[in-house]
Amino acid sequence: MAREHSLDTYRNIGIMAHIDAGKTTTTERILFHTKVIHDIGETHEGASQMDWMEQEKERGITITSAATTAYWKGYRLNIIDTPGHVDFTVEVSRSLRVLDGAVTVLDGQAGVEPQTETVWRQASEYNVPRIVFVNKMDKTGADFAYSVGTIHDRLGAKAAAIQWPIGSEDSFRGAIDLITMKAYEFDGGPEENYKEIEIPADLAEIAALKRHELLETIAEFDDEIMMQLLEGEEPAIDQIKAAIRKEVLKAEFFPVLCGSAYKNMCVKLMLDAVIDYLPSPIDIGAVKGYDEEGNEIDIQPSDDEPFTALAFKVMTDPFVGRLTFFRVYAGHITSGSYIVNTTKHVKERLGRIMQMHANHRKEISEVFAGDIAAAIGFKNTTTGNTLCAEKNEIILEQMVFPEPVISVAVEPKTKADQEKMTTALLKLAEEDPTFRTYTDQETGQTIIAGMGELHLDIIVDRMKREFNVVANVGAPQVSYRETISQAAEVEGKFIHQSGGRGQYGHVWIKFEPNPGKGYEFVDAVVGGTVPREYIPVVDKGLQEAMPNGIIAGYPVIDVKCTLFDGSYHEVDSSEAAFKIAASMALKATKEKCKPILLEPIMDVDVIVPEDYVGNVIGDLTSRRGRLESQERRGNGLNIRAYVPLAEMSGYATALRSNTQGRGTFMMQMHTYEPCPRNVQEEIVKARS
Repeated sequence: MAREHSLDTYRNIGIMAHIDAGKTTTTERILFHTKVIHDIGETHEGASQMDWMEQEKERGITITSAATTAYWKGYRLNIIDTPGHVDFTVEVSRSLRVLDGAVTVLDGQAGVEPQTETVWRQASEYNVPRIVFVNKMDKTGADFAYSVGTIHDRLGAKAAAIQWPIGSEDSFRGAIDLITMKAYEFDGGPEENYKEIEIPADLAEIAALKRHELLETIAEFDDEIMMQLLEGEEPAIDQIKAAIRKEVLKAEFFPVLCGSAYKNMCVKLMLDAVIDYLPSPIDIGAVKGYDEEGNEIDIQPSDDEPFTALAFKVMTDPFVGRLTFFRVYAGHITSGSYIVNTTKHVKERLGRIMQMHANHRKEISEVFAGDIAAAIGFKNTTTGNTLCAEKNEIILEQMVFPEPVISVAVEPKTKADQEKMTTALLKLAEEDPTFRTYTDQETGQTIIAGMGELHLDIIVDRMKREFNVVANVGAPQVSYRETISQAAEVEGKFIHQSGGRGQYGHVWIKFEPNPGKGYEFVDAVVGGTVPREYIPVVDKGLQEAMPNGIIAGYPVIDVKCTLFDGSYHEVDSSEAAFKIAASMALKATKEKCKPILLEPIMDVDVIVPEDYVGNVIGDLTSRRGRLESQERRGNGLNIRAYVPLAEMSGYATALRSNTQGRGTFMMQMHTYEPCPRNVQEEIVKARS
């Protein structure tokens, strides 16, 4: 099968936003206008095409990144609709990793919101070019100028309007294109028909002013346009568009558009902007990979290169089983082919290839550079794995995921469901790199851990719906960490005599605090006091002992361990003995290194009407919260505070009570900090 669309006509884009900014509705309109769907489903009615999971329909939020392919004016759009809720930011992160561009959707009344800041920061980490669509311009209180201002103030981004709204709130009916100075009025029908009109007289002055501001912004990065403006000349329309595109591709300038997806206005103009300004894989150019020796290799976006792809999502489909979503960076491949998973060094067979539309699928026989598709048949591939043609063993840059911060114990309602529950949890953990499941060694309970209470609620709900396992759930438990607060030289000595050959391992290790740098092992042995073959074993022994903790059984982090001395026995020394000696040394730091407990601190954003600010601040302070800032957001105030996760239990109920149901909040992991001594003592006592 030959390629149907040339690579320069591809746009691999994500739609990203704060929860409730209208992101999924915007995607639905895109699918309708590109004839992928023939009926419009509304998110608030639970009929959206992209929100296909039962929980998404019920809660009206996007949980997993749905992928779909659409066509607009001869261009191929591979679109991923991403979640806006903070518990599902891993979905955003892994989608951005494989996208070339993104549309950031803002609520026209609220502008940039807390989760917008998070997804924007993630996009900046991957250097993803973006355009901004200010949605809900028909909403009461919508203010386009205010929304554009929040992009400067809250994101620190260089942005400028390339459109200006005609009317606002109920009277919103279209937009002025500030580049061409043409005005478009929409009929509000589902087909989004519009006509070109004269710029309304009451908007002529503001449109001229905003166009001048746009040109001045462009002149800051385009010398030719700057000279034209200084000489009183008018830059050509194509020249303005080319200058904008050039800077957007560098992710250094962000054009802002306006519209109302729900009222069927300006989505088609936004699609035109996607084609005009967002990059094709050719614009992005080579991606970096590494060969087996760690040498950097450029992978060119071409069908003629060896096949290279990245698996960015795994999910279980009730009809076809395991689906692995992947992005092709180079080469092409047909169904039935064998490839190598270079991350895990295993061979995989690409059974069937699916082009996805949310949870619907169409079987295709071949994929090419730039394509996003799903594979059936992979047994061992997980999120972040590199897939390559045989004899082309390259590894793409790894994806890094945050550690879970909250856990609960789960048990099936009936003993007969135990095996089913284990299978269900393992399948769900395969899909989601931020979800973990394990057995508590002391209690024998099954523990599930994730990024927040909603995250774990969804997991338990999916067990019930998809695997028919009903579970009892314990109270949430906080994932603490341990570390040391002072350096010391510590001895670990293991001697065991049992009649025959004994066991002997002896080490001296210097333990030092290593804030923010994780575990580090240094070999400083001189004179062979510890034989060379046992040094890696000491390292391994320490690493295996770290998860068991020093004082309370929580994982130990941020410690530098320098092995500098020890002794051995010609006959009795063994790998097992040195491993045990290393773990004994770690345990001995309890007396010498002042171990401390670290607790997860959450970045909490609360948005409340002004009347309730006092109640909310008082409550956050009582939860050991540190207030960081207060900022006006729409008709209320945004209070930002850092609060220990342990103190946030039941906060949703407390906030409803303190604000008569009018407050909203979001929280995400900020950092780990030492627990106050009294809190540490209570936890250690409870765990002992």
